[in-house]
Amino acid sequence: MQCNQLIRLIKGWFIHVKEETMAPARMMQFVDQHIKECEVCREDPDLHQEIEKIRKFVLPESKIPKAYRAKKEAPTPEISPDVEPEATTASSPDKAATTDG
Repeated sequence: MQCNQLIRLIKGWFIHVKEETMAPARMMQFVDQHIKECEVCREDPDLHQEIEKIRKFVLPESKIPKAYRAKKEAPTPEISPDVEPEATTASSPDKAATTDG
């Protein structure tokens, strides 16, 4: 990480996260915003990898924004068409026909 300002900001933001006066996701939003606006950060070739390490440390998996996780994960498999919800089978007309006859 080449930007001393970003290092200082991250340390300050992390103190707020530890004191629970700032949400971890909000901290990462501030980091992302700084990187977009800072010339030094935009030119740093290793910054992305370092920020990902910080993101994994600061944000538990369940708190990582859904849109961000979606980019990294494979698409979820669809529900099997063979599985029917219980409510559907209970009100099925086939069951009524089999009990009558």
